Amino acid sequence: MLILIMVGAGGFVGAVLRYLVSGWAQNLSGSNGFPWGTLAVNLIGCLAIGLLMGITESRQWFGPESRALVFIGLLGGFTTFSTFSYETYSLFRGGEVLAAGANIMLQVIPGIGCVGLGYIIGRWI
Repeated sequence: MLILIMVGAGGFVGAVLRYLVSGWAQNLSGSNGFPWGTLAVNLIGCLAIGLLMGITESRQWFGPESRALVFIGLLGGFTTFSTFSYETYSLFRGGEVLAAGANIMLQVIPGIGCVGLGYIIGRWI
């Protein structure tokens, strides 16, 4: 039961942070046509999970409850892969094939790279 509470609490905080960071980044971009806010939270979330995974693996910092809070709850609530998928689908449906392809390329490839970079940094720290 404690783990479920930890996931829920982390998810609440992560979702609120996603809303704030995504909105801030989207407003900062000045664009209404491309989901820059979603890109920002996905890349930040990928970097954070890679970094924390690297630290956890090399230092054994997280127990089961804290892993549930941070990895499943907080970062699960913060990242927006489902939103990314919806927005990409909407771009395709709207005939914006180039923007949809750019959205995929700018989120998936750098996201995987950010996980790897975060992991390497986390193991190095």
